[in-house]
Amino acid sequence: MIELMRTNDVVIISFVESLLRDAGIDVLVADQNMSVLDGSVGILPRRLLVSDDDADAARRILVDAGIGHEMRKK
Repeated sequence: MIELMRTNDVVIISFVESLLRDAGIDVLVADQNMSVLDGSVGILPRRLLVSDDDADAARRILVDAGIGHEMRKK
């Protein structure tokens, strides 16, 4: 699995999950339950992970959707 993105923005997380799942790409949102530890303040970012095999396709989808700037550098 590779980390595609790390963000606190729940709207972006939801959008990316939707885009990737619609394209048949499984995505794992890691650290989403960490809000229990940070008191739901949202200071701990969530990580979006995809399989190594789907990474290039996922990156293309995010660039095409206009949110490529949100991705982690390779």
